[in-house]
This record gives sequence, C-alpha cells and structure tokens, in this order.
Amino acid sequence: MQMPEAAVLMPFTTEADPHLILTVRSAHMPTHAGEVAFPGGKRDPGDRDLLHTALRESHEEVGLLPDSVEVLAELSPLASRFGMKVTPFVGLVAPDVELIAEPGEIGEIFRVPLSFFLETAPDMSQPFNFFGRQMRIPSYYFEQRRIWGLTAFMILDVLNHVYDTNISVED
Repeated sequence: MQMPEAAVLMPFTTEADPHLILTVRSAHMPTHAGEVAFPGGKRDPGDRDLLHTALRESHEEVGLLPDSVEVLAELSPLASRFGMKVTPFVGLVAPDVELIAEPGEIGEIFRVPLSFFLETAPDMSQPFNFFGRQMRIPSYYFEQRRIWGLTAFMILDVLNHVYDTNISVED
C-alpha cells in the first residue's frame, strides 16, 4: 500500500546570516495543532509533482508567491507518525519577502537564524525502537517555541549534509 504524499518548503532567506522561515499551525487544525512546521501540506490530485505541492501550499498558507522562491534541492522523504510520506524542498527567498498567515491554517509565522541551529545542539528524546533501529527525536527551543519531530529531522538533514554537523538521531 502506498502512503499518501505531502510536501513542505524549507525557505531560507538570502542574507549574510540566513533565517529559516517556520510557522506555528493554527490551534484549530485537526492534526499538529499549535505545532511548529514548515509551510506545506498534502498533495492534491491536480498537483503536477511534489514541488508543485510545496509551492502551492506555501502560497496558500503564508502568501509566498512561487516565483519568489529559488528552489535549491529536494531532500529525502520522511514518514510522519500519521502515515504520510513528506518530501521537503529547500528554497531561497528575499529577506524582505512579505508573508501573510492564512488564519484558518497558520497561527504565526516566525524566523530563526541559521546560526542558531549551527550553534545549538538539539535536545534528544529517550531512544525508541523504530523498525528495529534505536532512534531519538530531536527538539530545539527558540523563543518559547518547540521545534521538534519531522520539522527538526528535516533541519538536521540540511545541517548534516550542508554543514557536516554529524548530529545523529540513532542511538
């Protein structure tokens, strides 16, 4: 059985100290309410591909125009705890890009300096068995917000591949 698919955009600003744009999901959402996430969502039948999904959802959720994103890379997909296959895309946006939260889906939009992730080791959960492997869930705490789960795994993927941070989630 094939898992349903979703895609997210990891938008970094193009400035000397790039910032990563994140959202807090609306408290009224049926899943992940109040959690920190990247803009994105479930693939619609009319989406050409997963990149189209990520860009469409980013436009719907935070008003980010697709032509204002320079897409750099597609990362490896991850499975969510709700049985969704989520593919992240890394993109660049102007530092002054105007973003407007869609209140039905997004409670807040905020930015975290990339340097924060490079200088701050994530907290790691107790190990748990994940298909025969001992894994830990990373968490970052930035200005009273918890960045964890799939969002933190995706951030670690970028840090490990681009900056060779070698942060492991396996025990």
